[in-house]
Amino acid sequence: MFNKEEFLKLCNEWSKNTLMQTLEIEYIDAGEDFLKAQMPVNSRVHQPMGLLHGGATVALAESVGSAASLMFINPEKQEVRGIEISANHLRSKREGMVYCTAKIIHKGASIHLWEIKIVDENDKLISLCKLSNMVLSRRDR
Repeated sequence: MFNKEEFLKLCNEWSKNTLMQTLEIEYIDAGEDFLKAQMPVNSRVHQPMGLLHGGATVALAESVGSAASLMFINPEKQEVRGIEISANHLRSKREGMVYCTAKIIHKGASIHLWEIKIVDENDKLISLCKLSNMVLSRRDR
């Protein structure tokens, strides 16, 4: 059975000492078919014109979409790799917070497809992304 609190705690723990921690991505909600996170928009994620960098937006989307696939695998036996991501940046953002929600479109045995929406505090769409993840047998590290 899916335990939301345990899953969010796991995602936030796994983010320590990674790009997700650097970008201050925090996983805040989850359900049977979605995962949601937030990220502050400030100078650390700006491009030179003082706007949210598209690369930071894509890093947020891939982080959330990849973590979301963990809901559907056995992490002791399997692992996830993002294999393709596309992003349409529709609105700019200078400061505040963005919220990223990944919703499953296709949950196959070896491929997961996610629709990922990034919105601002007023639920205005900032970016729309699509992520394909491959599910692999876990390899010894």
